[in-house]
Amino acid sequence: MFSPGHFDGLGNAAAIRKALSRLVKAGTIRRIRRGLYDLPRQHPIVGQTAPDIMATVRALMDGSHAQWQFTGAYAANALGLSDQVPAKIVIQTDGVPRRVSLGKLMLLFRRVAPRNLFGAGRPAGLVIQAIRHLRSDPDIPRHIARLKKRLDAKTKSDLKSLMPKTPVWMHPLLQQIVEK
Repeated sequence: MFSPGHFDGLGNAAAIRKALSRLVKAGTIRRIRRGLYDLPRQHPIVGQTAPDIMATVRALMDGSHAQWQFTGAYAANALGLSDQVPAKIVIQTDGVPRRVSLGKLMLLFRRVAPRNLFGAGRPAGLVIQAIRHLRSDPDIPRHIARLKKRLDAKTKSDLKSLMPKTPVWMHPLLQQIVEK
């Protein structure tokens, strides 16, 4: 993901915009939305792939000083706990609420209280959101075991430090992940 601002210092703003426009027309880059571009990736079966969601959200939130965190099914999918890929991705933020359409995909930024943004922007926050989403799943012990194996020591220590701020029902699950 990149924007015209990434090329400051290489020429004047009008020339940069014109060069990006020409690259879009040539099919070298893809315009995701106004002022946001990426290099399209080709897949041998499905053709051109969708833009990287994580990079898109980072680019949209860049410079806003707002915290943000993926929630629900997308958090579980990003951690490999679910095969479900939602058509509407909800992102919690303490910034401006908005809807961003990326073709058939909808990014929904929802304003939430700071208590819902523990670990925002970090893998530990993604784990907390995934567990919240998978709370009633009968396979939760399998998901916890998978997280225990996959997470690195830094993420586990981050989870341990965030544990007192999480809901009480989540403590035993997080404890299972962080214990050695």
